[in-house]
Amino acid sequence: MSRLYSDIFTRRATTGTATAALGGTTPAVGPAAAKIGVQNVDFWYGAKQALFDITLSIPARSVVAFIGPSGCGKSSLLRLLNRMNDLIDGTRHTGHVCLDGKPVYGPDVNLVDLRRRVGMVFQKSNPFPKSIAENVAFGPRVAGVRDAARLEGIVERSLRQAALWNEVRDRLSASALTLSGGQQQRLCIARALATDPEVLLMDEPASALDPKSTNAIEDLIFELKRDYTIVIVTHNMQQAARVSDATAFFFEGRMVESGPTDEMFTRPQRKQTEDYITGRFG
Repeated sequence: MSRLYSDIFTRRATTGTATAALGGTTPAVGPAAAKIGVQNVDFWYGAKQALFDITLSIPARSVVAFIGPSGCGKSSLLRLLNRMNDLIDGTRHTGHVCLDGKPVYGPDVNLVDLRRRVGMVFQKSNPFPKSIAENVAFGPRVAGVRDAARLEGIVERSLRQAALWNEVRDRLSASALTLSGGQQQRLCIARALATDPEVLLMDEPASALDPKSTNAIEDLIFELKRDYTIVIVTHNMQQAARVSDATAFFFEGRMVESGPTDEMFTRPQRKQTEDYITGRFG
């Protein structure tokens, strides 16, 4: 296995980064329940099946990376976790997705509340054409928060969590579109944090950013996992090795292998996993 990954995990060991369990035949229940449980999930776009019999458990306050070549089902699975696929005509699934042991696709699920609890950050930053402060306050306003002082507090807290406050504190009324690409992505993270989510889904959040901005996003992920469960889709193997506690490798809609990231990258059980991680295909 590449010396590069060994060096990454040696450096991580000095920071005390924990590893997380992933996989299993059923989502955990009871006191030791996984934050997110996926059991025997199949998923279709119309007649085309995109996911086949996916089962995994994602622990609370951990970072889990989904890796695999384009079109392998990573983003489809990510969007199942907060029902974003509901917005696409012709999609359907079988199996179970649970949040804290409760079905995400139950008939009594409030979608607004679900997407508040399970926030999402997309590949391309998408700030609203509003001020920086109004972008962050948007979610709380929709949820009914009207008190100006409370909204100001939420804006400051969220921008601090997204490591952006010191850069924008003197221009909160400026358009969000004046920010750099990396700042816009952190603003989108702050906007997601403003609704007090429990889970953050990140679909290639740094793929369009320069190395400095990418490093800032990765540092932010390390900070956020103290309080949030984070699931990240990435094509960047080094990024997955740097930021995640556990990794799941997908190929052609199937989960080939999953486990603690250091084991997946240094001692994979499947040759297909090793070939992908080392760049022999994909």
